Amino acid sequence: MTLQTVLDELAKRPGAGDVISIINPVTEEQIAEFTDCGEEAVNEAVARAKAAFEAGVWSELPGRARAKVMWRIADLIDEHAEELAQLDSLNTGMPLMQARLGLPNCAEFFRYYAGWCSKISGDAYDVKTAGIASDTWVDMHTYTRKEPYSVVGLIFPWNGPIFNACAKLAPALAAGCSMLVKPAEETPLSALLLNRLIAEAGVPDGVVNLLTGYGHTAGAAITAHPDVEKVAFTGSTEVGKEIVRASADNLKKVMLELGGKSPVLIYDDADMEKAIFMASMGIFVHSGQGCVCGSRIFVQRGVYDQVVEGVANMANFIKLGGPDEEGCMSGPLISAKQLTRVMGFIDEGRSDGVEVVTGGHRLDRKGYFVHPTVLTNVNRDMRLYQQEIFGPVVTILPFDDDDEAVAMANDTTYGLAATAWTNNLSRAHRLGKRLQAGTVTINCQLVFDHAVPFGGYKQSGWGHEFGQEGIEAYLKTKSVWAQL
Repeated sequence: MTLQTVLDELAKRPGAGDVISIINPVTEEQIAEFTDCGEEAVNEAVARAKAAFEAGVWSELPGRARAKVMWRIADLIDEHAEELAQLDSLNTGMPLMQARLGLPNCAEFFRYYAGWCSKISGDAYDVKTAGIASDTWVDMHTYTRKEPYSVVGLIFPWNGPIFNACAKLAPALAAGCSMLVKPAEETPLSALLLNRLIAEAGVPDGVVNLLTGYGHTAGAAITAHPDVEKVAFTGSTEVGKEIVRASADNLKKVMLELGGKSPVLIYDDADMEKAIFMASMGIFVHSGQGCVCGSRIFVQRGVYDQVVEGVANMANFIKLGGPDEEGCMSGPLISAKQLTRVMGFIDEGRSDGVEVVTGGHRLDRKGYFVHPTVLTNVNRDMRLYQQEIFGPVVTILPFDDDDEAVAMANDTTYGLAATAWTNNLSRAHRLGKRLQAGTVTINCQLVFDHAVPFGGYKQSGWGHEFGQEGIEAYLKTKSVWAQL
């Protein structure tokens, strides 16, 4: 499927709203445009999904039959990995190598959850109960059933389009749901190809319904629709709160993977070379456009200057550029809007007395490039310390002991990820308990496995993706009682 084929397919999609431009963040030039699908298209997609679910064309298939189709999807992703990588690289500006490295994980989502298709089961109990207002014991056989939500809305962001699509589609398909799939309006290209591969693999018509449009139009219509039983969303905490409010009318179930302000703790006994390298990559990769990026680094005072210098050197070493530029290690921000947001945080910090060790400026070239930025002399009350920036901007603060480090790390409304670098095993595991985050990594960063649950504390989300919890998020529990 060539780029032109994808663009032609995008142009033919139904639309009833504003014309949306897709901009190449490297060149600032338009790649394509399409029309927002509008509320009517959402209503039609919900009707198709509901009809497919009630007909049982997917939900009633034996688990092993769904698994065979999901394995086929994985094989097709492998076969078309280069095309998918090229689409995501073009659409987001990420280095092509980075896009390529992520594709095996996308295919593996479908293989991993294919294994769960035949393992969805409840529990059985033999109990004696007196029931309500009775003193007579009665023998009962009870059991639970795990049943899929009927129609679910899957809404995912622009910072990792194909990865986030697969992370949600695979468990929802394994559970037997029908679904609406809405990529970010900035990055719909790889979703178009994935949608075609899903159909080619044998998923019946009406089970997966791709919608293209704005979050405040198409996304809002999905969230508010009374026949959508559940919404799974990855994106900003602000939009997550809007989804919760929109779901209130029918108490729709909601799963949210939201923002982060992840702390990285570096102790004086750490492997300093590795800690500095990984802490730097953990914020500057993909220009800091990742929910788990370690945007606040806390360093034990005795090695503070060494870490500041080391991270600043890494910031200056990383080569920014477009996907086809030799030696490119990181790309641009996604849009002019995001560029304005990131530079606003930096400029505000300057006016508040923050020291810019390096960076803090836009590159003198086309594209939404911001030089990796290291900030010190930061007050913990500052907005850039407290709020998610979603750019290549890191603050570095010193600490003296564990209590101070933990207090600073937990001083945030977010709780998605946290990292500790130390060779003291006892301390490491104490920090694993004390750090308020859904994922804590010790002497490593940016690690992931399909089998390990991922979710956030505090305002970083509701529920978990990946692993067994990932498929259970798309299943309802029913208890059945039979008197013997």
